[in-house]
This record gives sequence, C-alpha cells and structure tokens, in this order.
Amino acid sequence: MSNDYAGFITYIKGKTGIDLSLYKEAQMKRRLTSLYEKKGYKSFLDFSSALTSEKTLLDEFLDRMTINVSEFYRNQKRWAVLEEKILPVLLKNHQPLKVWSAACSTGEEPYSLAMVLNTFPKGSYAKILATDLDRIALEKAKIGLYTERALAEVPLEVKHKHFTKQGVYYQVTDHIKELVQFKQQNLLNDRFDGGFDLIVCRNVMIYFTEEAKEELYHKFSKALRPGGVLFVGSTEQIFNPGKYGFESADTFFYRKI
Repeated sequence: MSNDYAGFITYIKGKTGIDLSLYKEAQMKRRLTSLYEKKGYKSFLDFSSALTSEKTLLDEFLDRMTINVSEFYRNQKRWAVLEEKILPVLLKNHQPLKVWSAACSTGEEPYSLAMVLNTFPKGSYAKILATDLDRIALEKAKIGLYTERALAEVPLEVKHKHFTKQGVYYQVTDHIKELVQFKQQNLLNDRFDGGFDLIVCRNVMIYFTEEAKEELYHKFSKALRPGGVLFVGSTEQIFNPGKYGFESADTFFYRKI
C-alpha cells in the first residue's frame, strides 16, 4: 500500500469513522483515484486537504466509495423463493416479522421487500428498516422515483399495483413507501439492532476484505433470532455457514441455528 493511500485511510477514518482498509484495496483505490482526477487533484494528499474544507466534495466521496448499482427484484427467482418458501416458515414461527435491508443503496431492495411482504396479511410484518452509509443514496431512496431499467425484473402485476408512471420515470406508491424506514449506518463500524427475523444484504459483501466479511457474518448472525434468515447476493454464497451459526435454508438463504 502506498504511503499516500495509507495516509488517506487514516485521514478518512478520523474524519468519518469509515475504515477504508476493510474494503478491497485495488477496487477502492481505482474508484477514488478516478474521482480525485476528475476533480483536478493530483494525489490522495491533495484530495484530503480539499475534503477538509468542501462539504459537497465529502458527500461526493461517500457516494463514489459506496456502490449504488441496484434494481428491483434483482435475480427474480430468488425473490420467488423468498415469497413462496422462506417467508411462510418465518411467519409460522413469529409475527410480526422484524426485517432489515442492510446496505440498501437507493431503495430498490427494501421497496421490493415491502412489495413481497404486502402479499401477506397486514400486521404479519412491521416496518422494514433500510440502512446505508451513503446519505445521498438514502435521500434518493426516500423520493422513490426510478427509471424503467430499474424495473426490468419486476412482475407486471406488481408494476401496475405499486408504481405510478411519471413521464419517463416510475414512482413507488405511498402505501409501499410507508412500510420502509430509512436510516444512515456504517455496517463495518456501527452497532446492530437485534431480534431480526429476516436480514437482506445482497451484492455488497464482494467489496469487502475476507476479514471484514467474516466479522459481518458473525454480526448478522447475532442480530438474527434463532430461526431467522440471512438472504445474500448471487455471488456471495457462504461456503462454511456453520462457522457463523447458520445452516442452508435454500440457495443464498441461511437460517440461524
């Protein structure tokens, strides 16, 4: 690791509490170098000086370091498994369900969860907690306005029921928006709430180091009730679930033992 980047890691941890050393270095350096070069800076040292005095630049840095590529019902077959196999078992064991969408980006995932839960009787689930590090992404999520591309995998009946067309955009209905509570959170640093029946954290772990991933799986396990389920992304299979107190409930679903 270059001294320039090592110094930047120390600076960012002191200023924001975010530990960049827990992210895969090559990917993170590439993403942040392209940002500071675009802004006309020549090094991480120059960039950190600018971040000290420019609030909007700090927001842009946070936006760039997080990965805000998301869509509704991503890998749609997994959402069908959630609706038809995972949720009925959870609801048999405990109601109302306590659900968390971790690293929720611009809201597509928690709103997808709300749309799936909406197929079950009212009162069988509580408001969904949706958290992310990126404040700008959370503000976009609260607005709930999306392009057609983000809805590519949404079943047609769901699209008609839970979105209204606004020009070239689609607006999530107020009924679905009211089911989600957004909150800023640093997954790698902040304390987790507990007693969750379902935690969804998809397509985020791939950006973390192995050590950071291990710690997060332990934290997620502690945050779940016995019998609760962790739902991960299609590139994030846990090869030794027992190490974290999990057993496989289905492909990419892990039940706390």
